Amino acid sequence: MGRAMVDLYCASFRQPPKRIVLDIDDTFDAVHGGQQLRLFNAHHDKYGFHPIVVFDGEGRFVSAVLRPAKRPCGAEIREHLQRFIRAIRSNWPKTRILIRGDSHYCGPLVIDWCRANGIDFILGVASTSTLRRHVTNIEASTAERFEASVEKAETGARKVRHFKEFVDGAASWSRTERIIARVEVGPQGADTRFIVTNLEGGKAKTLYEEVCCRRGMAENHIKSWKTHRAADRTSCTLDAGAYWLMWGSRAAMPRRLRFAVAQFDNLRLNLIKIAARVVELKTQIRLHLPTTCPGQDILRIVLGRIPRLVT
Repeated sequence: MGRAMVDLYCASFRQPPKRIVLDIDDTFDAVHGGQQLRLFNAHHDKYGFHPIVVFDGEGRFVSAVLRPAKRPCGAEIREHLQRFIRAIRSNWPKTRILIRGDSHYCGPLVIDWCRANGIDFILGVASTSTLRRHVTNIEASTAERFEASVEKAETGARKVRHFKEFVDGAASWSRTERIIARVEVGPQGADTRFIVTNLEGGKAKTLYEEVCCRRGMAENHIKSWKTHRAADRTSCTLDAGAYWLMWGSRAAMPRRLRFAVAQFDNLRLNLIKIAARVVELKTQIRLHLPTTCPGQDILRIVLGRIPRLVT
């Protein structure tokens, strides 16, 4: 099923892309019985699972793996990357791949594996005393500029943000890496974040705001998968298949229509959850909609654009 998911993802492109961006993340899935692999999670104060999911930058579902409700270790993350990257490379051997993820996906095993296999990465890094020594001066100057802006502003000052780039690494890393620090000071105080990347070139601000921060869209994709497709029923691959049907329907919408950017629950309620008469024939299934069905023209367009299912 996992390999079929990756093959479905690759088949959704008309031709192999030059570059793809993959967002890896995990999410909590509560359970209420004695399911195998369930584990108590102290943060959520519940028993459940913690599946790892991967989406691309445009919202396509790439991979999902069901696992116990604990933070994944470096070896587990590396194994998961190996599995689905190998499947992608079997379809697209020349496509460049960029991996984005939170700080708990940033470990020496993951970084070394990405470098050894020609995978680009941009990952969050947990703040440490070693990293903070590089930004002491810029944090102080950013705070001063914010205080100065507060004195000049009449209706309240905006946040002040600065960036710094340097080369350093954790003691467990096999080598130093390019690290970007984002220092921000606002009414709520100072906030400093770090990311690590092997991308060459590009300004620190551009890499952080235009590349790294777009990883936040993965949270919306997870919401669509969990909330709008009821993925908390704990069948990762089946729910991922349902997600693909919804994503494909939305992608087939003409751009001028509001449904082209609609949430999955909106599509379900307006275009799918409608009365119909189902007639099962030998080689096909026919759906007869009522003559007063709303959105008939939209359904015709979408169904005409979606490839026929081969059985």
